[in-house]
Amino acid sequence: MTETKDIRWKQRFENYKKAFNSLQVSKEAYEKDEDDQFIRDSVIQRYEFTIELAWKTMKDYLEEQGFTDVSSPKGAARKAFQEGLVTDGEGWIEALEDRNKTSHIYEESMAIEIATAIVEVHFLLFRDLYLHLKREYDV
Repeated sequence: MTETKDIRWKQRFENYKKAFNSLQVSKEAYEKDEDDQFIRDSVIQRYEFTIELAWKTMKDYLEEQGFTDVSSPKGAARKAFQEGLVTDGEGWIEALEDRNKTSHIYEESMAIEIATAIVEVHFLLFRDLYLHLKREYDV
């Protein structure tokens, strides 16, 4: 049974890695042309995919470690912080809150604000999680 769980988090990590890499491409394009609405929308959409896979990968990894109280995004982020899987617990909570805002972006100023946070702050959280899990994956 442990092997199945182990495989689950690793399979989820593979999908997370693809989403993270796609977000990185959008991030780099956005940094070159922050006024392009299409690119900004791409950053936000890829962020939505990436954060969804990030918290689910954390959840699967933590469950493989024996934790059961990780069924929600914020619960998984808190436990990941407690266990040293991520180093910025508050940052992850803010990233999850920004994810909730993306469903309600009606004003360009809010889209710009969230895209900026994704590129300047949240992306670093994803990168750190990616690097930590990659070390675990390669063991």
